[in-house]
Amino acid sequence: MHPGDEWKTAFKTRNGLYEWLVMPFGLSNAPSTFMRLMNHVLKAFISKFLVVYFDDILIYSTSVEEHLEHFRDLFKVLREQRLYANLKKCHFLTNSDNFLGYIVSQEGICMDPSKVEAIVNWPTLRSLQEVRSFHGLASLYRRFIAGFSTLVAPITECLKGGVFKWDEAAQKSFELIKKKMTEAPLLALPDFEKVFEVCCDASNVGIGAVLSQEGKPLAFFSEKLNGPRRNYSTYDKEFYAIVQALANWRHYLISKEFVLFSDHEALKYINGQHKLNNRHAKWVEFLQAYTFVIKHKSGTQNQVADALSRRCGLLSSMQVKVLGFEIIKELYEEDVDFSKTWHECSKGLWKDFLVHDD
Repeated sequence: MHPGDEWKTAFKTRNGLYEWLVMPFGLSNAPSTFMRLMNHVLKAFISKFLVVYFDDILIYSTSVEEHLEHFRDLFKVLREQRLYANLKKCHFLTNSDNFLGYIVSQEGICMDPSKVEAIVNWPTLRSLQEVRSFHGLASLYRRFIAGFSTLVAPITECLKGGVFKWDEAAQKSFELIKKKMTEAPLLALPDFEKVFEVCCDASNVGIGAVLSQEGKPLAFFSEKLNGPRRNYSTYDKEFYAIVQALANWRHYLISKEFVLFSDHEALKYINGQHKLNNRHAKWVEFLQAYTFVIKHKSGTQNQVADALSRRCGLLSSMQVKVLGFEIIKELYEEDVDFSKTWHECSKGLWKDFLVHDD
């Protein structure tokens, strides 16, 4: 605690008042303050050979010698900043480790077997509180399960209205999720030297997508469709799936060309639409920030197991951009109704029309 601020942490017991000399996590600003401290102290190492989340520090290296050198650098900084690690909670020189509920290794990321066991052995849900508890734990691993939001939809319906109603559909969903947990794949780690693939799909219940490289899944994404979105046309649902998938994986895709697969043939011509409603215009404008090759894949081929086996190394040199409104401008020159007006306006003010860029 900062000298002079100890009194702010005072609490009363039968033996009198006590004050914290070190910052407890119970304070409202404690987590952000502690995380800011760790980021500041370890900023020279973060993303180079170290990941930190509060008091959990993970060091990754390519060799034992390099690993030992990384340890020395870390310990030196911790010593200088008077920060101490609990030796009983430390693991050294391991090929895999449990980090924040995930097993991380050089092969990729998988679920913690102890948590999977807890989900698989979970008894039938009998109250709203049990539904919330199960849903919370299962959601921790939603990235490992394709279409998680759609699968769990019958269970989440039980949370509506504040009245517990467990039916046959909810029970089937409950058993299916437990089964999927035991079949969840190993998620590979992203390699920014390789091409990313995004496969998207939509149904009447929800949307789903998978991010992969060379046939190996990196992450799954799903979202349940609620309210007006359920009334979208098939085209709009598929388009919405693309937008949400790209927004979810923006940190992977924004700076690198990737391949986008959809089972809706018309979406191949996103950049060639002559008429755009407000919704489509907003989505096309969003897509302009990305560079990708869009490919059609039929529904029978766009199953996760098959989609992940598709390689795209030969496409890495192709450059295709969604130009959106720029293409609309070009089409004016050839349009039967607007070409004359467009050419005249290009020279300056013509009648009541003037071309200008906002």
